[in-house]
Amino acid sequence: MHVFGIVGAGATTLCDRLAAQLDGRVATVESLPESATEPESTDGVAAAYGLSPDGNWVGTGDDRDLDGLLDDLSAEYDYALLSGFPDARVPTVALAGADAASVVKEVETADAADVASLAAEVDAHEPHVTLETLVERAKADPLEVYAGAIATFTGRVRAKEAEGDDPTLSLEFEKYDGVAESKMAAISEELEARDGVLRVLMHHRVGVVGDGEDIVFVVVLAGHRREAFRTVEDGIDRLKDEVPIFKKETTTDEEFWVHDR
Repeated sequence: MHVFGIVGAGATTLCDRLAAQLDGRVATVESLPESATEPESTDGVAAAYGLSPDGNWVGTGDDRDLDGLLDDLSAEYDYALLSGFPDARVPTVALAGADAASVVKEVETADAADVASLAAEVDAHEPHVTLETLVERAKADPLEVYAGAIATFTGRVRAKEAEGDDPTLSLEFEKYDGVAESKMAAISEELEARDGVLRVLMHHRVGVVGDGEDIVFVVVLAGHRREAFRTVEDGIDRLKDEVPIFKKETTTDEEFWVHDR
């Protein structure tokens, strides 16, 4: 799922215009004022939903942050457009000089924005992928009728290897554009040539990944559990050994590129 933010006066209007230009299922998320974030529900209920017979729904609650919401949306939507989240770590358009953490484009007004150009900008950035995204993709595969197993691996940022270590605050990943993607595709194709292996899906995040956050996923759709487990292990080993992705580690004491060590 591609995530794109818009901040400044007219952000919601521009989100609506941009959504019409995107090819796929689009979810929009609007930042609400503090007074509007309390759920309209009875005591003891954390969330309330309204559902119509034709499937339209609305919901409100008090137990989710933006990152968690994007994780939930990513398995069902191709795009998420955010209106009014200046601190979000997503590519963002700033209207009329508005401030944001990750500005990739500045536009004077919502009406002046070239939405066709912005739609191309949305697709140019790294998608937001979760383990659930890849599992749902595997389940939707035409070969899933032959599958009796889905095995997964999730790599995450580890704070310490031993008790006396300086805590790791974050890792930053850079990839050799084009080469990294083609190498992961080649590894997946070679693993899929094994008997009983139906589909292999991989994703590695880039940019800054904080302590405790997920880094890399491998998902294997297979006929039986043994080939699924074996292929997941081989997949992550080959990804780490063969794909050109470089890692910078930031601890409480220092910052360094791991390959330099």
